[in-house]
Amino acid sequence: KGVTGIFLSDDYLSVNKDANFEWEDLKHIIISYINDFYDQGNECIISQRISENSEELSSVKNTIIKILETKVRPAVARDGGDIKFKDFKDGKVIVELQGSCSGCPSSTLTLKKGVQNLLCHYVPEVKEVEAI
Repeated sequence: KGVTGIFLSDDYLSVNKDANFEWEDLKHIIISYINDFYDQGNECIISQRISENSEELSSVKNTIIKILETKVRPAVARDGGDIKFKDFKDGKVIVELQGSCSGCPSSTLTLKKGVQNLLCHYVPEVKEVEAI
């Protein structure tokens, strides 16, 4: 109660909380949840999601997803946001911005100058990135 989302990865952790709760009150609950998650033999969520999808997606889509998961998500998570891959077609990557990124005035600039430039650099097939 009070925690609205926890995202775990190999190299970062992002926690979203309800505005009615203080971080100090949630700290022990969050640490307990993370310990339980790994004690049960679970692996990081991102690694699971990449391996589940990789069989059905093209190599270009896999590369895009890997870059989003390893380079972009940790950065937007630091600001309380999240980014999800939705599709890649005709040179256009479609993503969904969530959390504090959804509706943020800076999100368009981050999307075009940050995410789009990064993806275009690493994946020549990418020409544009658009959020839905």
